[in-house]
Amino acid sequence: MPLWLYPLVLAVAFCGVALWTPAAIRLGKQWGIVDRPGGRRAHQGEIPRIGGLGIYPAFMLAALLPVILGVARDDPLELTRLVGVLLGMGVVWIVGLVDDRFKLPAWAQLGGMVVAALVAIAFRVFVEVFNNPLTDQQIWVDWYLMLPITLVWLVVMTDTVNMVDGLDGLATGVTAIAAGVLFVHMLRLGQYSVSLLPLALIGCCLGFLVFNFFPARIFLGGGAYVLGYALGALAIVAGAKFASVLLVLWLPIVDIVWQVYSRWRRGQPIALGDRGHLHLRLQDLGWPVGRIVLLYYGITASLGAVALFAPLRIVKLGILVGGGLVILGLLAVVARAGGDEVATGD
Repeated sequence: MPLWLYPLVLAVAFCGVALWTPAAIRLGKQWGIVDRPGGRRAHQGEIPRIGGLGIYPAFMLAALLPVILGVARDDPLELTRLVGVLLGMGVVWIVGLVDDRFKLPAWAQLGGMVVAALVAIAFRVFVEVFNNPLTDQQIWVDWYLMLPITLVWLVVMTDTVNMVDGLDGLATGVTAIAAGVLFVHMLRLGQYSVSLLPLALIGCCLGFLVFNFFPARIFLGGGAYVLGYALGALAIVAGAKFASVLLVLWLPIVDIVWQVYSRWRRGQPIALGDRGHLHLRLQDLGWPVGRIVLLYYGITASLGAVALFAPLRIVKLGILVGGGLVILGLLAVVARAGGDEVATGD
């Protein structure tokens, strides 16, 4: 793999998003696809929410660049899987844009994610084998397990990034850090051509952060689905690096589990958005947006370092369990400090 290809892929993804996003901002304002303050939204003014408009095309161009240049692949199935990743992301991208415009019901959003996951599976982007953290042995799965595991993984990853998208630059930066962990993992495993994919995702995130970091000029909107789906699919392509991605995203994942429980306890629809998430509660307690976002970046990067450098998988499992308990305790304290009632709605 020529070394010059790495900075080129990164630059193409970054520039593609950075050049297209100003047009997305203008289009969002012209078409009225904006978020206004009120309900669970605490930002100032009208902010366009079609940030995903330029992310997918830029990622696709950067990902296909090695193919266009005729660079040899390490695995003959890589191109097939690349097509599956891009087609699945395309489905999620379209669903996200439609949701930005018309506010789809939860069942329609979920249906789109499932269709995108099935598209990826059709192109061999599925879980075949994973490592048992207790015995450090590989476990091969048959199709009747592969299908539900892959579906659940892709849907959960897609929705996780969407739910963490509540503050300027939060979901975008967390995704970039997670993609960086996958990039390093792939390089260590000698997956040089495949490692270009998380590198392209990093470039897209950094290009969007130019406009999305506090104070944001544009929100991700349905683009959060694109980033989450990409992370989930690339984790599979990397060889089912579930533990690594779970570690990096452990804070928002535990937060989501807490919110599901809290909404159920209050008799509130689980799919109804509110300001119960940790990052929003911290904001309501008076924390500056920039401090909250940087805190999440720091925790995400620290857990990413654990994912990369922990000597044993059992250590990762222990940190997942211990870290989850710590996060749950933090959520309980913050929820009590902020009160049980939270603002809901769009």
